[in-house]
Amino acid sequence: MKFFSGFSLKNESYLFDKYIKDNAYSVCGFSYGAIKAFEYTKKQLECGNRIDTLQLFSPAFFQTKEAKFKRLQLLSYKKNETLYLQNFIKSCFSPYDNKIIEHKNTTYNELEELLGYSWDISQLKELESRGVIVEVYLAQDDAIIDVDAAREFFLEVSTVTYIKNANHFLQIN
Repeated sequence: MKFFSGFSLKNESYLFDKYIKDNAYSVCGFSYGAIKAFEYTKKQLECGNRIDTLQLFSPAFFQTKEAKFKRLQLLSYKKNETLYLQNFIKSCFSPYDNKIIEHKNTTYNELEELLGYSWDISQLKELESRGVIVEVYLAQDDAIIDVDAAREFFLEVSTVTYIKNANHFLQIN
């Protein structure tokens, strides 16, 4: 199993242990890491490698957000990266208490990629046609992404598990 971490995070896969399919042919990603997992899966298939399952945990889904929202996020990050990341993590765990997570250095360009990424339904359908099972996990109380739009979008090409009373990390108090 290959796991891709969320924006500014590392080693948070333990939070998803109850969902992860831990085998050699599974690829998983959380939030920003879901984008990376998707791109990795496409490349692996192009190279003739086998991927059976792509699991997307709270995939970063901002394509329904207005440009003004995205500019404000980038401006806030640029103004005070530390404060931005503290508020971001707090929002990820909202409405529950923070758990222990590790951080990694992050860049403005990564945040720009995350906010500007547009999921392509035809590419997801291509994975499906090549035998990849796509599983998406979304949380009812996610304060980060547009859950309703993500749910509607991904239902066309994947199994969507909707977790009531859960935060961006799919945690329930």
